[in-house]
Amino acid sequence: MAADRRTVIENCAIATVDAHDTEHATGHLVLAGDRIESLGPGPAPEGLENVARRIDATGHLATPGLVNTHHHFYQWLTRGLATDHNLFDWLVALYPTWARIDEAMVHAAAQGSLAMMARGGVTTAMDHHYVFPRGSGDLSEAIITAARDMGVRFTLARGSMDRGESDGGLPPDFAVETLDDALAATEETVRRHHDTSPGAMTQVAVAPCSPFSVSTELMRQGAELARRLGVRLHTHGSETVEEEKFCHELFGMGPTDYFASTGWLGDDVWMAHCVHMNDSDIAAFARTGTGVAHCPSSNARLAAGIARVPDMLAAGVPVGLGVDGTASNESGELHTELRNALLINRLGAHREKALTARQALRLGTHGGARVLGRADEIGSLEPGKLADLVLWRMDTLAHASVADPVTALVFGAAAPVTASFVNGRQIVENDRLLTADEDAIARTTRAEARRLARVAGHA
Repeated sequence: MAADRRTVIENCAIATVDAHDTEHATGHLVLAGDRIESLGPGPAPEGLENVARRIDATGHLATPGLVNTHHHFYQWLTRGLATDHNLFDWLVALYPTWARIDEAMVHAAAQGSLAMMARGGVTTAMDHHYVFPRGSGDLSEAIITAARDMGVRFTLARGSMDRGESDGGLPPDFAVETLDDALAATEETVRRHHDTSPGAMTQVAVAPCSPFSVSTELMRQGAELARRLGVRLHTHGSETVEEEKFCHELFGMGPTDYFASTGWLGDDVWMAHCVHMNDSDIAAFARTGTGVAHCPSSNARLAAGIARVPDMLAAGVPVGLGVDGTASNESGELHTELRNALLINRLGAHREKALTARQALRLGTHGGARVLGRADEIGSLEPGKLADLVLWRMDTLAHASVADPVTALVFGAAAPVTASFVNGRQIVENDRLLTADEDAIARTTRAEARRLARVAGHA
């Protein structure tokens, strides 16, 4: 869209998720090029020039686009397997299959994962990809291409593993890289794909997988590499009691102390899960600005536990939401995580005071933007920010009798997405992608899932 062409959206409720939680019962937004030019209550100002399009959004709620802070796209091809396992048993069951992925499979899986998220209101996605079997092709390029074609903003967390079974890790030896190869490939991915310009569509983070699949040297040198290149750091942390036991046995300390000893606490770091955190751990995250990707459905699916999200927020820890891989969250959607985050946290110590609907929405928008280091550009609806936003339809049977649209969005059924915009470009209309053929993606992912099963010896 040319910079001087405007899209005007009117007659919708607006939840800006700005610093003051400003809301308008009925209001307007004006998009100019890739930015939000203005917004406010009532109709748009008279006399706007170069209006390319007007949208009557009566019956809708406008929010910032959802921001996904943790995912594993390749797992789209292994949904519905190992459904009654805890994390370690689940990993042992699935690693031999994951170790057989190739470039075509990864591209198809990325398309499936991205399509499911985008049609459900995600405008910024991320993928933590850490499985790079020898001879499997350029997997990072396959993922980034899928995101670019889908039209979503994207962070690739270039993962790595160098601790195979023979070194006491969980993945098969043929699924891991050497220390030097992992560092070199990660640096090359950053140099090829990380965009530092304002409004960047593609960014890259350094992301060794987890303490139980990565050597201490890869953790330490990975942190040094990220800071030398000026990119963010991501890994899994404190997900299960088994992981905590593993860290104490192997390193003589808990996960948070181990991360501190390897340079993995800081305001340029975010970690997935963080379920088993004591008061000292939370204080360390708050003190250093280390972020958390909260994945409530995956934590429940793998019986990992209930993360202490209310305590993290009270301490000032940056927290966003994550789908996690679709082998542990088969729906593959982030908007359902708003509801699950609220409900699951109310099962914890804070009960009905754990989270409100607006706190849940903030987790999925501004919280995620903060975790990814992009809160100055996305995550709230404010003049000058990037035009990443969603129009949720709230006047259907599922939501119409709920007076408060934010409550309806979070507590209610998954709301239809009438329109989703990234950089002012519409990518979803009436629950269907405008940038990809969903039916073709469904066929391709089914075929590639079957091929992976055959290659892995399961079919």
